Amino acid sequence: MLIDAALFLAAFLAGALNAVAGGGTFLTFPTLIFAGVPPIQANASSTVALFPGSFAALAAYRKDLARLKTVHIPAFFAISLLGGLLGALLLLWTPQAVFQGIIPWLLLFATVLFAFGKPISAWISARWTLTMGPLLVVQFFVALYGGYFGGGIGILMLASLGLFGLKDLHVMNGLKTLVAGALNAVATVTFIVAGAVDWRAVAIMLPAAVLGGYGGAALARRVPQPILRGFILTVAVLITGYFFVEG
Repeated sequence: MLIDAALFLAAFLAGALNAVAGGGTFLTFPTLIFAGVPPIQANASSTVALFPGSFAALAAYRKDLARLKTVHIPAFFAISLLGGLLGALLLLWTPQAVFQGIIPWLLLFATVLFAFGKPISAWISARWTLTMGPLLVVQFFVALYGGYFGGGIGILMLASLGLFGLKDLHVMNGLKTLVAGALNAVATVTFIVAGAVDWRAVAIMLPAAVLGGYGGAALARRVPQPILRGFILTVAVLITGYFFVEG
């Protein structure tokens, strides 16, 4: 019962955090590992559990997406689905021991992205720009990473869209939310078909994540974002350090 309570709480908080500041994977993935779920199944189950929340905020961005004229959305969408599918398959083809060995590095990469993604993106955007073709190439690799692990993918997408020249954060967040939801959808279907999902854990976490996304976000919005980001970053650093120490 203690493990079940931990899974429910982690998913609830992850749903709320993803709706406000992002970083929910830092809570759900390690909790599944600590609950005894093998690493690849933990990653797959985390994706499936958080998937419904991916579309929770999409309705709020419909009008913003309608104003987006510079990005060819069907092409962006298609390349993201392809990258997400290949990333999910790559995860399933990775031996369990190999994936366990690279978990600390994936977490470290996601932590660095979460901590320094905005200033790095601003620095790069001030010096380089992307046209539509290179943007699709970059998005393919972002989606590939998202299907494989996913931590920090939102920051990567916002950075690439900034390089393309988009400035309206609402429009960027709308496209990011749409594509991340689609990417998670194709990864979810892939993981389910492959039988890589711990359904007992998902049965506990999925409704908790939905509740967190709808109800918890309202409470989380009252907390200043610097405090939320500080909390997520502290958790991310501690968890990353733990996985490096444990090997």
